[in-house]
Amino acid sequence: MLNIWGIENMQWGHTMRIEDQSESQNIEDRRGGGGGIGRGSVGIGTLVIALAAGYFFGIDPAVILGLASNTGGQPAASRPAHKPPADDDMATFVAKVLGSTETTWHAVFSEVGRRYQEPKLVLFSGATPTACGTGQTAMGPFYCPGDQKVYIDLAFYRDLRERFHAPGEFAQAYVIAHEVGHHVQNLLGISDKVHAAQQRSGNKAAANALSVRLELQADCFAGVWGHRADSMQKMLEPGEAEQALTAAAAIGDDRLQRQTRGQVVPESFTHGSSEQRVRWFRRGMDSGDIRQCDTFNTAAL
Repeated sequence: MLNIWGIENMQWGHTMRIEDQSESQNIEDRRGGGGGIGRGSVGIGTLVIALAAGYFFGIDPAVILGLASNTGGQPAASRPAHKPPADDDMATFVAKVLGSTETTWHAVFSEVGRRYQEPKLVLFSGATPTACGTGQTAMGPFYCPGDQKVYIDLAFYRDLRERFHAPGEFAQAYVIAHEVGHHVQNLLGISDKVHAAQQRSGNKAAANALSVRLELQADCFAGVWGHRADSMQKMLEPGEAEQALTAAAAIGDDRLQRQTRGQVVPESFTHGSSEQRVRWFRRGMDSGDIRQCDTFNTAAL
């Protein structure tokens, strides 16, 4: 999806009780220069395919658009990263959500005798270079294990509200928490094991099935964050958890395929159905226990 609006004019209604949360210092703001890459480097047909194949929460988005080899030419140097402006309300909100995930995952890792390594979060517009290839707005938010960074074009939040009918701050926070969940998988070695198993399978359907389990686990990890953050900070107003459940349902593979292709092909799922995504997020949200998020040793997803 092309970024055709100016996010500086967007109105954000802050309702989460997140004012007392410290802002993360791990925010890189690359907006304003589009990462030095023209927005016209990818055709609209490719963007539509990217939406259908993995619009949301991709582990390696460069693969989705076939840009790992930089077929559009070598990207220009990225705009130097800087801190977001102090009066940028949405960037401040994102920094506070990321700070909340840091608090949560430091505690979880400490409980098992490990040290949590905080990811960076990059704000960009249009496109930006990443260790996984060229990141594009059309991919939606994504995590790149190569540089341990979460990437997001804040214009996506308007899509979340208007295209997917999933408004609300907790829905926006869930987006970040899911991508941080992929970072947790990377730190724990889960992602590497899954990718190795996908390589060994030699079967696209089997590889897709493993991808679904990886994504559903990241949903569950996002729920673990939501549970613990609310327990520590009383962050949620009554009913706000439903916002994240709505977002999880809105970006299920079955719903996206029905919207973009007119039919559902389960063997091509890479992220899970709406029902599955809601179930695993709720499981993490209800329990707050990372041990409840083992999507790889259960027959029923």
